[in-house]
Amino acid sequence: MIKPSRDTLAQLRESDKEEQSVQNASKLSSRLIYEVIRRDGEEELERPVRSLIWSGIAAGIMISFSVLGEAIFRTYLPDVPSSYLIENLGYSLGFLLVILGRMQLFTENTITTVLPLMVEPTRRKFAEVCRLWLIVLSANVVGAFAIATLYAFTPAIPSELMPALMALSEHAVGMPAGESFARAIPAGILIAAIVWMLPQAENATFIVILVFTWLIAAGDFTHVVAGSVEMALLSVKGELGFYDAVFGFFLPVLFGNVVGGTVIFAMMAWGQVRHELAEAEPD
Repeated sequence: MIKPSRDTLAQLRESDKEEQSVQNASKLSSRLIYEVIRRDGEEELERPVRSLIWSGIAAGIMISFSVLGEAIFRTYLPDVPSSYLIENLGYSLGFLLVILGRMQLFTENTITTVLPLMVEPTRRKFAEVCRLWLIVLSANVVGAFAIATLYAFTPAIPSELMPALMALSEHAVGMPAGESFARAIPAGILIAAIVWMLPQAENATFIVILVFTWLIAAGDFTHVVAGSVEMALLSVKGELGFYDAVFGFFLPVLFGNVVGGTVIFAMMAWGQVRHELAEAEPD
C-alpha cells in the first residue's frame, strides 16, 4: 500500500479548509431561512400568556425611543433640508432596542407566527396566531400609553423636546385614513424583510435594522406600534378624540401593516419555498 506524501497530505488538508470556508461563507437558502423563522414562530406561539404580555408592554415602552430620538434630532439639528435625513436616524433607536432585546413587537409577528400557520393551516393553529396577535398588540398599546403618559405629565424628558414630539405626533396621526393605510403597507413589508434578513445577517444585524427602519421614517411610512406612541401622546394631552384615534389612524395603519407583512411578504416567502418544502418531506 502506497502512503501519500507529506505534500499530498498538506494539499488535501488545504483543500478541506477551502471547502469548509466556502460552506461557511455561502448564504442560507430561502428554505433554510424560512425554517429558521418558522421555528422562531413556533416558539413564540408556545410562550406563556404572562410572558407575552410583559414582553409586549416592554416593546410598547421601548419603541417610544424611536419618536423621542427623532424629536431630539429635530430639536437640535439646524433647520436645513438635509437635516430631515439625519433626523430620521432617530427613528431606528426604538426598533434597535426592541428587536435586539427580543421583545414582542406586533409587526414582527405578521410574518414570524404566520409561517407556522402556512405549514399547518388548521383551525387550532389559526386560533393560536390570533391569540398571540391580540395579546401582543394590546400589550404594545398599553406600553405606548404608559410611556406617553410619563412624557406628557412628568419632567421625564426636557421641556424643549415637547414641541418636536407634538409636531411629529400630529403629522403621523393627521393623515387621512386611506393615506395612513396605504403608507402602512411598505412599512409592513420592510419590517417583515428585516425579520427575513436577520438569520443570515450575523454581525450586520445592527446595520440591517438601522438602515431599514430609517427607510420607514425617511419614506414617511406608518407603523402601528411606533405610531401608537404618537397617538397616545395626543390622546392623553386631549388633542385627539377616540374616534379619530381608532378609525382615523390605528385601524387603517394596523390593516396596512398586516397587508404588507402578511398578505404580501409572508405570502411571497411561502411561494418561493413551498415546493422545496414539499420535496424535502419524506414519502
